[in-house]
Amino acid sequence: MNRKYLYFAIAALFGVLSSLYKVLPFFLLQVFVLYLLYIYKRFSTLQLTSITICFLIFFFIGLHSNSINKSVIPAPTTTFTLQYTQDPKIDGDLLQVQAIEQRYKERVLIRYNISSEQEKMNLKTEMFYQRLCTVSGTLEKPATAKNPNSFNYRAYLMRKNIYWIMEVQVNPLQHCIPLKPSPLVIIKQLRYTGINYLESHFPVEIASLSAALIFGDTNLFDPDVLSAYQKTGLVHLLAISGLHVSLLIAMVFYLGVRFGLTRQFMINFLLMILPIYVILTGSSPSVIRSGLMIFVVLLTVKWRTRLKLLPLDAISLAFIAYLIVSPMVVFDAGFQLSFAVSLVIILSANSILTDYANHLTRMLATSLVAQLGALPFLLYHYFEVSLIGIIANLVYIPLFSFLYLPGLYLLFFIQFIFGTTPPFLTKFFLIMITVANHLIEYLSDFTFFHFTPGRPNLILLITYILLLLAIFYLWESKTYPKRKAFLIFLSIMLVISQKSWNWLSPYGEVTMIDVGQGDSILIHFPHSKGTYLIDTGGTMHFAEEKWRERAEPFEVGRDVVVPFLKGKGITQIDKLILTHGDMDHIGGTVSIIKELKVKQIIMPAVVEPSSTELDIIKEAKKLNIPVIKVSDGDQWTNEENGFFIVSPEKNYKGERNGGSIAFIAQLGGVSWFFGGDLDQAGEEKIIRQYPHLHIDVLKAGHHGSKTSSADTFINQIKPKVALISAGENNRFGHPHQEVLKRLEKTNTIIFRTDLQGAITYKFYHQKGTFYPYLP
Repeated sequence: MNRKYLYFAIAALFGVLSSLYKVLPFFLLQVFVLYLLYIYKRFSTLQLTSITICFLIFFFIGLHSNSINKSVIPAPTTTFTLQYTQDPKIDGDLLQVQAIEQRYKERVLIRYNISSEQEKMNLKTEMFYQRLCTVSGTLEKPATAKNPNSFNYRAYLMRKNIYWIMEVQVNPLQHCIPLKPSPLVIIKQLRYTGINYLESHFPVEIASLSAALIFGDTNLFDPDVLSAYQKTGLVHLLAISGLHVSLLIAMVFYLGVRFGLTRQFMINFLLMILPIYVILTGSSPSVIRSGLMIFVVLLTVKWRTRLKLLPLDAISLAFIAYLIVSPMVVFDAGFQLSFAVSLVIILSANSILTDYANHLTRMLATSLVAQLGALPFLLYHYFEVSLIGIIANLVYIPLFSFLYLPGLYLLFFIQFIFGTTPPFLTKFFLIMITVANHLIEYLSDFTFFHFTPGRPNLILLITYILLLLAIFYLWESKTYPKRKAFLIFLSIMLVISQKSWNWLSPYGEVTMIDVGQGDSILIHFPHSKGTYLIDTGGTMHFAEEKWRERAEPFEVGRDVVVPFLKGKGITQIDKLILTHGDMDHIGGTVSIIKELKVKQIIMPAVVEPSSTELDIIKEAKKLNIPVIKVSDGDQWTNEENGFFIVSPEKNYKGERNGGSIAFIAQLGGVSWFFGGDLDQAGEEKIIRQYPHLHIDVLKAGHHGSKTSSADTFINQIKPKVALISAGENNRFGHPHQEVLKRLEKTNTIIFRTDLQGAITYKFYHQKGTFYPYLP
């Protein structure tokens, strides 16, 4: 059966995906695989039948998992009996912790806003395990995705069998009784204690890296440093991977044998501690995959006369075992990346990597193989990859494997055993980590090396996979004619295929992005002939006590608008139109101009810009972005699309909303009115100046407030469609009922982001259709 377990793993994958995603395509793929195995591998009828049975077993495993993936807790429930199952996370004044509700045996996520700094300090030292607590709270559904390509928190939690977020008003440890500790709880408690021990005894740079490499926890990392690792494609080094586990197991095995213990005893010992180690390090997909593979390998060594397995068989069996226990994990990005990268390295080890005798070139080839294996998954989940990571791996993999990993374990045990660490050791690691962190942040700013084609659709995903298979086949082949030329050609195709698809697309779009209580509208022309962004949304931040501040507070520009644009492969904005100086319209601008290339910023020609506008102008100057002030009468065109500014007057001196940029656009065969937060006085001035103005699509002013969308204005322009951008359950009551009634009187179709998420008008030449993201 050597090397044949892979086909059972493929059958298991297709079986699960058939039941959890779509039946027909994965059923047909399985039939195609069976056909190839029969024709080219000469598999017997018994072997093909066994693989088919494997497919059916996992199909039913997936069906069962999907059937029980629902909540049984009644929504009105307010009193709960909880047993906490995970380490609590405290970020500023917010505590989050997972628990199992004992009556319904269902997982819930607890959220509690800490009331004082002293309470926060107490909660950090409290042990959440080994307690049964009675808690009162209200159940809320997790947030769902409201923009294309955005993170769906509800789906993410559902795949972890969590369906409710419980908001509690009092300390969740207030009414508890002790429980008898179980072995699992004791291990989790040790992990939590160990992380807290690192945080309290080492500088934050050492503590954060040690917590990641020893316990698999990255919560102590500075968000900017963690983001830099992600941008450069080196974040895998912060996860406990097969390399880390293998090095640790090898070190323990070597030390045991050196101390006189038999090899058989050490194998049995490692088989016993591996499951404990997996729990102790957080049980992430990469840790579980590594643990399962090494467990299978150790069994092979233990029973070498009865069981012989190759690395390919080990990863296949680990994959099958993982899916049996948790079929929903097939959608987890960490699971996909861990198995995909490990698989391509194993497959390449004897056919590609052996061609490189020099250690440096072999490391470079391994890094490239890993990057290629991860490419489709990285693009699907994160929309971009950093090519600089291929080179950076040459420095950081040895640094992590041979300095950080053994060194930080040594520091931890010295501190734990002797109660102190030699200052020179602490200083040495502090300098090394600080320098490496600065370097990674520097490298992450090299946007030239970022490949951002956007999220691939199904056709493009298949294209990527076929191109990668062809590249690996040619790379492995030694006799294929004109091999190097074909490899260069396929590599170029890999880079340009999705970019070309985006460029060739004859469709344009206008999308009102759901940014909550704010505005942000994308205009993207066919064939990528121009991209405009009207406003950027914004998040209001108020001065808080230091202890309440979050490590990385939500920022709509960085967390909503930039991912939305990158998901579409948009990395350049030709015109960034900032209608006026309110934070909810332009607060996300700085994040956007730092992340994306902006060719021009357009602002209203007002006498007194807001402080936020002045900050943007200052930042734009640093980045050499021209800022253009516009007023009534300015205009421009893009192909057959025209844009005409109708407000404000030049050197406007009035109230800020009245000074909003308002303009008329001809897009996709219809006329549009974009007016920021223009008030009724401004609207009435426009219709006096343009008495024959008619508009097909109105972006309702000021989020549907009654201070805009005047009766006279609506009655004259008679819009067929109105777009309203407002936050869900916002405290202003937007959109106001008066405005909705005015629009209903003219039979205007209303689209609202608070109810329907992002609203997209997709057009081809002079015809188009509106698509709300939520039904």
